[in-house]
Amino acid sequence: MFDPTDLYKLADDVPSLAEPVLLYHFDGFVDAGGAGRLALGHLLAELEHRVVATFDVDRLLDYRSRRPIMTFDTDRWVEIESPELAVHATQDATGTPFLIMTGPEPDREWEVFTQAVGAMVDYFGVSKLVTVHGIPMAVPHTRPLGLTMHASRPELINAQTSSFGRVQVPGSAAALLEFRLGAQGHDALGYAVHVPHYLSQAEYPTAAVTALEAVTRGTGLVFPMDTLRDAAERTLTEIEEQIQASSELSTAISGLEQQYDAFAAGSDRENLMAEPIPMPTGDELAAQFEAFLADREEDL
Repeated sequence: MFDPTDLYKLADDVPSLAEPVLLYHFDGFVDAGGAGRLALGHLLAELEHRVVATFDVDRLLDYRSRRPIMTFDTDRWVEIESPELAVHATQDATGTPFLIMTGPEPDREWEVFTQAVGAMVDYFGVSKLVTVHGIPMAVPHTRPLGLTMHASRPELINAQTSSFGRVQVPGSAAALLEFRLGAQGHDALGYAVHVPHYLSQAEYPTAAVTALEAVTRGTGLVFPMDTLRDAAERTLTEIEEQIQASSELSTAISGLEQQYDAFAAGSDRENLMAEPIPMPTGDELAAQFEAFLADREEDL
């Protein structure tokens, strides 16, 4: 029987925190538009932070499925990009301390990992666990992005009209944390941003903006957003340039807009696919956006 606390190591100078929020996202699960990755990456880039705990990735990761990058120079190996799953302590724009947990999603020992995070939550006195990510949806980028909210207690989120009923989907470590720790009495919630399906493989900063705005509403944390909003505006400008240059894309986006507006106008629709308006498939739109995505990758 493993001791869950053996799965992580605390830093020597762990700060004293007053009921911090733990914001987390793991790379490897569905994250359309890079919503969760961009959101937490933005916070770590903008806010001063320090690592307060690291997990034993040798136990948690399958290196053969996600091989780390190594650099070979002439006649020897000179570098390896070792993966890290870590917890960072930082403060929001008002000076309120909170925690950020990021890194690759564990491949194994999910239950032990969940117990380890639970022990860490108790150690730091975490008041609320919050996760964010993006999911692809048949929605246009010209309309406000929607959210699917979920929580261990309904009181943690505002009433919403969900696009989903009861469904079974592949699990994730992030969802398991909410499920297990919520059952133990911890407050845990998440926000899934509805990202246009034709942009799901691209970096879409607007989705990250939507995610962090939702976190602010749910926790009261205030984040510096100017850099991320500027990136979102630049990306939208590039998308519009691609659409204006293609009549096929313009027609496809118009179809999505009609469907979205019809759904928004009627509260009795069950989901975004309820209207009988002709819909372009994700593959059709993705094919039209190949040039756009290629240009984006070259600019990164």
